[in-house]
Amino acid sequence: MNQDQDQVRQSGLPGCYRHPGVATGISCARCERPICPECMISASVGFQCPDCVRSGSGTGHAPSANQPRTVAGGVLAAGDPQLVTKILIGINAVAFLVQQIVGDRFTNAFCLLGRAVVPGFDGVQGLAEGQWYRLVTSMFLHGGIAHIAFNMLSLWWLGGPLEGALGRARYLALYFVSGLAGGALTYLLAAPYERSLGASGAIFGLFGAMAVLMRRMKYDMRPVIGLLVVNLVFTFNPWVGIAWQAHVGGLVAGVLVGIGMVHAPAQRRSLVQWGSCALVLALSVALVLIRTAELT
Repeated sequence: MNQDQDQVRQSGLPGCYRHPGVATGISCARCERPICPECMISASVGFQCPDCVRSGSGTGHAPSANQPRTVAGGVLAAGDPQLVTKILIGINAVAFLVQQIVGDRFTNAFCLLGRAVVPGFDGVQGLAEGQWYRLVTSMFLHGGIAHIAFNMLSLWWLGGPLEGALGRARYLALYFVSGLAGGALTYLLAAPYERSLGASGAIFGLFGAMAVLMRRMKYDMRPVIGLLVVNLVFTFNPWVGIAWQAHVGGLVAGVLVGIGMVHAPAQRRSLVQWGSCALVLALSVALVLIRTAELT
């Protein structure tokens, strides 16, 4: 035992875990190891040792607290920044391929339908008969090459920037909540025997959220507004035969969710963001229940 360690023993205090010959009455607030004045680092509460600071944020938070975050507070994911967008495009492409191979029976089984008799199926089909899965499956079906090509190009153009700005989880929530809201409004207002299919509700939700994001970042909004206007012109063109309800429902949902995602205060960010998604989802469910009560 050297002289310093002997002095530590005589003092009755523990020695610093990094400098055993230095007696100290201070311990790390996280790991509780004794630390000397040379090693102690100020934290939000007490002091921390260098090892705990390196493994965390230096303020008692988890290591993830130091990770870079998006404008919406999401953690920047490693790897491909457009991974979710590519997966969504892939699912749409596979579903369209199955449509071409199997034919109308597959489309009729999974498209959005209120309540109708469908050739080749037993009994009445549709959401009013409890087939709520159609709200989700119809989002991945399309009515032709032009339909899916236009939607996937829009998804690629809008999805990448939004995925990067919101983070994967929030971006995916925006996509599905917007798509479901568009389907719910279509179910409420369209004739029960009319089929509806396509990712347009979700795409218009991305349009709405993109407009909110660009305004928040003070970017030039003319490109996205111009593209949105062109899409709305096609939406309300009677010769095109588009389900305008899905577009309007998705757009409104995208704006509402986008506001919640981008403008949420930092102190209650998660509550406001996921609460806005839950609110729009609850309104969509209410529309479905109202229409189902009408049809049954």
